[in-house]
Amino acid sequence: MSPPRLTGALRSFSSVSKKEDLSEQLYDLKAKRLKRQELFARDGLTWQKIVHFCTEHQDKSQQQAASQELKSLLLAAKQMGKELHLSCVCVCVGETSMKTSECLKARPRQRPGDQFAVLSVTASILKPTLIDEGSGCCVVPLILTSLLVYSFPMRNVFFQVLTVFSCSCLQLFELLGPEGLDMISTLLQRRAAIVDSLLRIQPDRTVYPSGKAHGSYPILDKSKTCEMLLPEGIRRDNCKMYEEVEIPPNEPMPVGFEEKPVYISDIDEIGQLVFKGMKRLNRIQSIVFETAYNTNENLLICAPTGAGKTNIAMLTVLHEIRQHLQPGGVIKKDEFKIVYVAPMKALAAEMTNYFGKRLEPLGITVKELTGDMQLSKGEILRTQMLVTTPEKWDVVTRKSVGDVALSQIVRLLILDEVHLLHEDRGPVLESLVARTIRQVSVPPPSSYTEFTYTVGGRESLCPVIISYFSLKCFRSSNKLNSGVFLKELKTTVFIFACSATIQRSRNKQMKEMFPEGFGIHHAGMLRSDRSLMESMFSRGHLKVLVCTATLAWGVNLPAHAVIIKGTQIYDAKRGAVVDLGILDVMQIFGRAGRPQFDKYGEGTIITTHDKLSHYLTLLTQQNAIESRFLDSLADNLNAEIALGTVTNVEEAVKWLSYTYLYVRMRANPLAYGINHKASQMDPALELYRKDLVVESGRKLDKARMIRFDERTGYFASTDLGRTASHFYIKYNTIETFNEHFNPQGTEADILSIVSKAEEFEQLKVSYSYQIVQNKWAHTVLLFYPLNIKIHLLVQTLDVEPLVMFFCRPQNAARIVRALFEIALRKRWPLMTRRLLTLCKVIDKRLWDFAHPLRQFPNLSPVVLRRLEEKKLTVDKLKEMRKDDIGECRGLSQHCCATLASLLCIRVSDGIMLFLLTAVHGSVGEPWWLWVEDAMNDHIYHSEYFLLQKKQVVSGEPQHIVFTIPIFEPLPSQYYIRAVSDRWLGAEAVCIINFQDLILPERHLPAVPAGSRHEEFCSMVVSVVYIAPLKALVRERIEDWKVRIEEKLGKNVVELTGDVTPDMRAIAKADLIVTTPEKWDGVSRSWQNRSYVQKVAILIIDEIHLLGEDRGPVLEVIVSRTNFISSHTSKSVRVVGLSTALANARDLADWLGIGQVGLFNFRPSVRPVPLEVHIHGFPGQHYCPRMASMNKPTFQAIRAHSPAKPVLIFVSSRRQTRLTALDLIAYLATEDNPKQWLHQDEREIEDIIGTVRDSNLKLTLAFGIGMHHAGLHERDRKTVEELFVNCKIQVLIATSTLAWGVNFPAHLVVVKGTEYYDGKSRRYVDYPITDVLQMMGRAGRPQFDDQGKAVILVHDIKKDFYKKFLYEPFPVESSLLDVLSDHLNAEIAAGTISSKQDAMDYITWTYLFRRLMMNPSYYSLEDVSHESINRYLSNLVERSLRDLEGSYCIEIKEDDQSTEPLTYGRIASYYYLKHQTIRTFKERLRAELPIHELLSVLTDAEEYAELPVRHNEDQLNSQLAQQLPLQVNPHSYDSAHTKTHLLLQAHFSHAQLPCSDYTTDTKTVLDNAIRICQAMLDVAANEGWLVTAISICNLVQMIVQGRWLHDSSLLTLPHVEQRHLGLFRKGQGGLDEPIEGLPELIAACNGKESVFSAMVARELHPSQAAQAWAFLSHLPVLEVEMSMKGWWEESQEQTERPIPAAGANLRKESSWLDVHADQEYVLQVSLRRLNLGHKAQAPRFPKAKDEGWFLVLGEVDRRELLAVKRVGYVRNHTAVSMAFYTPERTGKCIYTLYLISDSYLGLDQQYDVHLNVTPASIAAQVNSEVSHSVSDLSLG
Repeated sequence: MSPPRLTGALRSFSSVSKKEDLSEQLYDLKAKRLKRQELFARDGLTWQKIVHFCTEHQDKSQQQAASQELKSLLLAAKQMGKELHLSCVCVCVGETSMKTSECLKARPRQRPGDQFAVLSVTASILKPTLIDEGSGCCVVPLILTSLLVYSFPMRNVFFQVLTVFSCSCLQLFELLGPEGLDMISTLLQRRAAIVDSLLRIQPDRTVYPSGKAHGSYPILDKSKTCEMLLPEGIRRDNCKMYEEVEIPPNEPMPVGFEEKPVYISDIDEIGQLVFKGMKRLNRIQSIVFETAYNTNENLLICAPTGAGKTNIAMLTVLHEIRQHLQPGGVIKKDEFKIVYVAPMKALAAEMTNYFGKRLEPLGITVKELTGDMQLSKGEILRTQMLVTTPEKWDVVTRKSVGDVALSQIVRLLILDEVHLLHEDRGPVLESLVARTIRQVSVPPPSSYTEFTYTVGGRESLCPVIISYFSLKCFRSSNKLNSGVFLKELKTTVFIFACSATIQRSRNKQMKEMFPEGFGIHHAGMLRSDRSLMESMFSRGHLKVLVCTATLAWGVNLPAHAVIIKGTQIYDAKRGAVVDLGILDVMQIFGRAGRPQFDKYGEGTIITTHDKLSHYLTLLTQQNAIESRFLDSLADNLNAEIALGTVTNVEEAVKWLSYTYLYVRMRANPLAYGINHKASQMDPALELYRKDLVVESGRKLDKARMIRFDERTGYFASTDLGRTASHFYIKYNTIETFNEHFNPQGTEADILSIVSKAEEFEQLKVSYSYQIVQNKWAHTVLLFYPLNIKIHLLVQTLDVEPLVMFFCRPQNAARIVRALFEIALRKRWPLMTRRLLTLCKVIDKRLWDFAHPLRQFPNLSPVVLRRLEEKKLTVDKLKEMRKDDIGECRGLSQHCCATLASLLCIRVSDGIMLFLLTAVHGSVGEPWWLWVEDAMNDHIYHSEYFLLQKKQVVSGEPQHIVFTIPIFEPLPSQYYIRAVSDRWLGAEAVCIINFQDLILPERHLPAVPAGSRHEEFCSMVVSVVYIAPLKALVRERIEDWKVRIEEKLGKNVVELTGDVTPDMRAIAKADLIVTTPEKWDGVSRSWQNRSYVQKVAILIIDEIHLLGEDRGPVLEVIVSRTNFISSHTSKSVRVVGLSTALANARDLADWLGIGQVGLFNFRPSVRPVPLEVHIHGFPGQHYCPRMASMNKPTFQAIRAHSPAKPVLIFVSSRRQTRLTALDLIAYLATEDNPKQWLHQDEREIEDIIGTVRDSNLKLTLAFGIGMHHAGLHERDRKTVEELFVNCKIQVLIATSTLAWGVNFPAHLVVVKGTEYYDGKSRRYVDYPITDVLQMMGRAGRPQFDDQGKAVILVHDIKKDFYKKFLYEPFPVESSLLDVLSDHLNAEIAAGTISSKQDAMDYITWTYLFRRLMMNPSYYSLEDVSHESINRYLSNLVERSLRDLEGSYCIEIKEDDQSTEPLTYGRIASYYYLKHQTIRTFKERLRAELPIHELLSVLTDAEEYAELPVRHNEDQLNSQLAQQLPLQVNPHSYDSAHTKTHLLLQAHFSHAQLPCSDYTTDTKTVLDNAIRICQAMLDVAANEGWLVTAISICNLVQMIVQGRWLHDSSLLTLPHVEQRHLGLFRKGQGGLDEPIEGLPELIAACNGKESVFSAMVARELHPSQAAQAWAFLSHLPVLEVEMSMKGWWEESQEQTERPIPAAGANLRKESSWLDVHADQEYVLQVSLRRLNLGHKAQAPRFPKAKDEGWFLVLGEVDRRELLAVKRVGYVRNHTAVSMAFYTPERTGKCIYTLYLISDSYLGLDQQYDVHLNVTPASIAAQVNSEVSHSVSDLSLG
C-alpha cells in the first residue's frame, strides 16, 4: 500500500512544530523547511563541521568508525523525520514539564563552546549504560544529543521520539526495529533526567476563544511520576469537591495554496441535482472531491464527527452512478449495487432517509436492510442502494455469495465508522472487508493506489471546547446529577443506562417535562416517542435532551453543548464495570457544535477524580487501532468454510492475509503474542497464521461444526456448522447445544438451552432488574434457576412486556430458528415440531394455546375474548362462513410403492385459504412439510415450499412428489405433517396407513449407459430406429450414413420435425431414424401409409423413458405396432435398449420378448468401472445452493481429473455461464490459470475470433467450453470439436447433452439434480433416468479405462440418490395423464369405435401390465377381476367424456359407440391436445382481427410447457413495455403470456432480455405453424373466410418476423424503415413509387443493376447484393383457371375455361354458366416463372419449403367455400378445388386467393364470375356417381 497522501491543509503538527521563533506567525510545511535552511546557512552548520567536531580528538581508526556511525545516524534521522512529522502531542517525563515551544523560545542561542556543557550533562545521564569510557562508543549518543539541542529540525525529532517512547515499548520497537532495543531501554530509563536538563522555563499567559486569560501550566497526575504536557490555553479549577480542566479548541489552520473550494454550480448535472440547496462543499469535502468524484480509488477518510463524511460518501455514490449512465440520461440500474454499512440500525434508518431524498431525482431506490427492516429478494433486486448494518450484511454475504443478483454486482462498499475495528464488533467489519476483497477481482497492488486523508482537530468545521469535570467525593449518582450543568444553548446529556434516563422522566411524564424544555431518549422507548423527541430537539423546541450513548452513533442530532454524565459502563463479558472507550467519547463530543449556527461547541465529561488523568492521557495520545479478530476467529473461519470460500488450511492462511489482523500482526507482533525471534524468522507470519488456523480447525472439529483432516489439511462443512454460520450462532453456543440438546427435551428444556447461549452474555443484571425478575417469576409458566433473566424475558411474551426489552426476542427467535434447523437435520420429529412452534410463539409474542386469530392485529380484544369463551376454533368459524377469519389447510395424499423398499408419495394441497394482502403479503406463504415415523422417532423427508397466492386465488392445487424408504416388517403408519412457517394454528396432518398397501414383486437384476447399446442397432437394416432427441437422431444419421449407407448400400433417412423428406424418399428408405413424436404422428394413419405397414424391425433406444413425460408416446408406438402386426399378420421384431431395470421382466412380457431375448445387467456391470461420489448441499433456495457447488466442482476436477476431459452437467443455460465464470475465478488463483487449455494460445485466439457468443469467447481462453441450445449452431460445433479433440479440458453443458451427442469424459460432475419447471413454477427433480444417463457419459469403453462421477445434490435427497444410483430402476407407465389424446388418435384412425374397443386397446399397453403388478402406484385397491374391470371402465369413461367435451368425438345414444368428429381428426392430424382444439372451437369467431388470433394461438395448451424461469416474470413485464399489444399485467408468470410477448418481439424485431428468450422463441416458432394450420382447418370447417385469410397472414408474419401492416419491402435483408424513402417516386429514377415487393420485382425486371441503383445511396454493395439475391429468388407465379364438372347439355364431364380477368362484365361471355346446388371442381394451374425451392426466412429457426394456400370464398357473404394447401410449385402444378354452387340462381362472384405461407406481400387474388342457372337433376346424378366411382378406385 502506498503511504497516505497528505495535502498542506490536512497535515497535523505537534505542539513542538507550531512555533519555532518568537513571532506568532504560522507557517506551512514548505515555509518551515525554507526557514530552517536559512538558519543552517547563517550558522554555518554543515555536515563537514559535525564530522570534524566529533572526530578531531580521535585516532584514524576511531575516526573511520565514527564517520560510519554518523552516516547511519543521518539516515535514521531522515527516516524518523519522515515517519514522525505528523506527531501532534509532546509528552515529557520529570518533576516539571512545560510547553516545548516555550522552552525553545526562552533558551538563548548557544555558542559552540557551550555545547560541551549540554553534552556533558547528557553524557553523564547516558554513561551508566551507553558510554564505554575506554572506547569511542559514546560518539553516537553524544552527537545525537548535540544535534537535537543545536538545530530545530533535530530537536523536533527528538521530542517526537520522546513522545512515542512514552506510549509503550511496543511502539518503540515498531519505530526503531530490533537494532535499537538497547537505546530504547536506556532512553526510557533516563527520559526524566534528559528532559529536566533541557527544560527550565516558566509558562506564559495566553488567550483562548472564550476571551478569558488563564494561566497555562501542566496538569499533573500525582499518583504517577509522569506529567502530561497539554495544549496551551488550558484552564484549571481545583477545589475540595471537584477538579475541572478546560481545554480550548485548536486554532483553525490557514487555507493552503493547493486548496480550492468546490462550488456545486461547477459540478455536472447529476451532482447539482443531488446537492440541490447547497452552494459549495466544505473544506474537507473539497479536498477529497477530485479523488472521490472522478476516480475509482479506494478511500480512507479520517476526520472528526461532523466533518461532512456523509457527503464524501455521496460523492463516491454519484461517481458509481455516473459510470452506468447511458447517452440520453438513462441509468442502467440493474448493473450495480451500492452498500452502505452503518454501525447501528438507528443510523441506518437515518442514512436511508438521507440518501433516499438526495438520490430521488435520479430515480435511485434506497432501502434499509437491517434486523428491523427485512427485504424480499425481489425488493433487493429493484433496489440500487442498500443501507445495512455490519452483522446483517455479513449474514447476507454468507448466504448468497455467487448469486449475481446481489453480492457479485456490488460495485461500491461504504463502511461508516470503520474505526470500530478496535471494538467488539470489529471482527465483523474485518470479515466483511476480507470477503469482499476475495470476491472481487482486484488488480495487482502496483496498478492501483489507495488514498488516505487524515484530518486533525484543527480542520474541524466547528471547534470544540472540552471540559473535564472530576468529582472527588463520589458516593452516589446524586453527586453526578449535581455535577450536570446546562449551557444556555441546546444541550445533550449522555447517560449510560436506560434506567438512569427513566429516573429523570418516564414516558408518562414526557408531557410534564416538555414545557420546561427537557426531553429523554433511549432504546427502551417506543419508536414513535423517540422520533418525537428527535424532531422536537432538531427543531429547537427542546433545549435539553437526556439520552443514552447509543444516540451518538445513531441519529445525527448536533447540539451546542454535550455532556457525558459518568464514564463507567457494564461489560457483561467481564462481569464488571469498565471505563468508557475513547472512541465513544470522541463520537459523543463530535455531536457538539452546529457548523451552521455555532463558531465552536462545548463538550463536558463528568467522571470520578481518579479517572481524570486517564482521559487526559487518552486525549494526548494517538493509540493505534488494533484488531479484535482473534476473539472470533473460529466463528469467522466456520463461516468461510460453510460458504465454500475456504476448503483447506492453505486457503485459510491466505484468507487471513486479507484481514486487518494480519496487517497489525506484522506491524505490532508483540501485541499478538509473537516474539521477536519468530517475527524475524517468519516475516510474512505464515507459520503463525497456520497455527491459528489449525487451532481453530481443531476447535470447530471438536464441536462438530466442520470435519478437519489434519493429515491432508482439508475442511468439510457440516450441517451444524452451516446452521451456525447462517443464523450467526457463536462457537461457544454450539458447544452448549452439543452438550444439552436432545430429541426428548420439553419446552422448558429448550428455553433453558436458549438462555445459556453466549449471545445473551451482554445482558446485565442490576438490582432494579432483580426486582422485576422476582415479579415475573410469579407470572411465567416455566421456571429455571439458570440464566433466569433471559429465561424470563422469553417467557413474558404473552405478559405486558417492558418496552426496554423489546429487542431480546429477536435474538431468541434467531437462536430457536437455528435449533429448529438442527433438529430438522437430525430428523427428530417431536423436537422439530416443538421448535417450529416456539419460533412462531416468539415471533408473534403469543403462546400456542391462545386463539390463532389473536395473530391478526385488526381484530378487537373484545371479539377475541368472546371467541375464546365460546371455544370457537378456526374450523368452526369456517363453517359459520365468516370472511377473512384465518386459514386452514387440508391435505390429500396418494402413496404408491415403486419398489418393495421405496414409497412414492404424491401430496395435494386442498386449499381453503383466505389470503389478505395486508397480512399475508402479495407473494405467498411459506410452509414446511415432512414425513415422520412416530414409532421410530424419525423424519424420512422434509421439504420447504411456498404456497403462491395465485394458486390460492385460482384454486389450483399444489402437487409435491417425493420418495421415501419403507422397511420390513412394515410400520403401522407414517404421518405427513404440513406446518405453516409463520402462523400459529396453521397445521395439517395426514396419516399413511400401510395395512392396504400392495408392494410390487421383487425382481432379480437393459444395458447400463456407456455400454454402447447402439452397437446392436448397427447390426440390422430395414428398420425404424427411434431416438429420444433430435440431437441423438443427427448423431446416428452422421454415423450410419457412413457405416450403413456408404458401406452397405442401404438408404438411411432422417425423419424429424426439422427434416421431413418427401413420401417417395421415405418409401424407398431401408432405415428410418426418427423421434417418438414424429413416428407416432406418422403411424397414426398406418392404414393409408404402406411404408408403416412394411416395417419389419422397430428399435427403441432409451425405452426406460416410458416412465417419464414422453413415455406415453413410446408406449403408444409399441402398442400400435403390436396392433398393426396382429391385423396384418406380419410380425414385427421389437428391440428395446435401456438402462438397468428392476422390472425388466414386465417390460419384456409387454414387448413380447421371451426369456431368451431378455438381457438385464446390474448397474455395476459396466465395460468401464465407475466410481461415484455423492455430496449433499443445504439451502432452501436454488440459486445460492447452485453457487455453493461451484467450489466443490473445481476441487473435484483437481482431485479426480486434473488433466483428463471433464463434463459438467447443469440445469439451464444461465447456470452454464455462472458456473464457467466461477471456475475461471478459481483458476485465477492458481499458478497456471490456463492449465485446462491444451492448445497453442495463438491457435485458440484464431478460433475464438470465429465465435459469436461473448461469454464463450471468454471461457474458451481458459480451456472451458459451454454447450446449450441457446448457442449458435456453428459455436456448438466449434465447442464439440475442441472438446472431442481434447483441446479444451472442461465442457459445461445442459442436461439435454446427456441424451444427445456422445462425448467421452473421464469425470462427469452433475451439478444439481433439479431444474425449473415453468408449468408448475417451481424447481423439480430430474428423472432418475436423466441422472443415470449423465453418469453414463463417464468412462466410455473406447476412450477410457476408468470413469468417475460426482453427483452434487440437495442434501435432503442424498439418501434417495444413494439408493437408486446403485440399484436397478423401476419403470412405471405414465400414460394415464394423456390417455385422452391417444384414445382420440385411435378413434380418428378408426382403430377404436366403442368403449369396449377402448378397453381392449388399453390391454395392449404397458399401463395394463404394470396395473396388475403394482396396483398401489395407479390407485387400484386390489387386483381382483371386478376391481380391474371397474377401474378400466371408469378410466375409459372419464377419458371419452373429456374428448366429448372438447368436441373431438361423439358418444352415440347407446352410450357405447363412438364416432370421430372433424375437430378430433384435426387434433389427431396436427398432433394437438384436445384442450387446444376446445380452445379453438370456443374462441375462434367469424371475423377475428390479427391481434385476437394471436391471443388464441398463444393460449394453445402446447405452450403451457414453455418454461417461465425464476424472476422471468419481471423480464416479461419489462419486455411488455416495449411491445405494441397489451397483455394481462397480472399474468407475467404465465407461459401463455410469455409466448404472446415472444411472438410480438419476433414481429417487432425487439431486443430480447437474455439468450434464454432467443431459444424460447425458437421453441415457440417450431410449434406455431402446426398450430396455425389447425386453426385454419377449424375456420375452414366453419366457413369463416375473413378469419381464414387472417390466419394465413399470421403464418406469413411468423415466418418472416414482421407485422402485417409493415411494408413488405422490409423483409429484404438490410432494408430498414429509414430506407423506405429509397423507393419513393423520383428516387433512383423511379417514375412511380414502389409500395411492395411485386412493384419492386416489376420495376427491376430481373436486372440487378436497376436495383443496385435504387439502394446505392444507403446500402453497401455487399448488402445490396444480399438484398438482390433475396429479391431475385422470390416466387413469381402465373395462374390459370378452369372449371370442371357436369352440365345438362353435355353427356360427359367437361372442363371449361374461366373467362379472363378484366373482361366486360356486361357481356354474357364474361360469366360462366353453372347449375345451382351442384358440385364443381375449380382447376388451378400454377407455373413458376423463376427458380427457387427453399423459403428465404432468415428469422425463422429452421429451413422451410415454399408453400401456398388456395382459398376460395364469396366475399359478399364472408363465406369460405374451399381451401387447399400446395407445396413447392415447380415448373407446373395443377390443383383441384371442389365446391358447391349457390342454391339460388343469378349471378355471383367467387374469389380465389393465392396466399404464400412464407412471404408477405406476394399474395394474389382472382375473381370467378358465375351465372347460376336452375339446377339439373341429371347433372347432379352424374356428378355424384362420378364422385363415388372415384372413391372406389382410391380404396
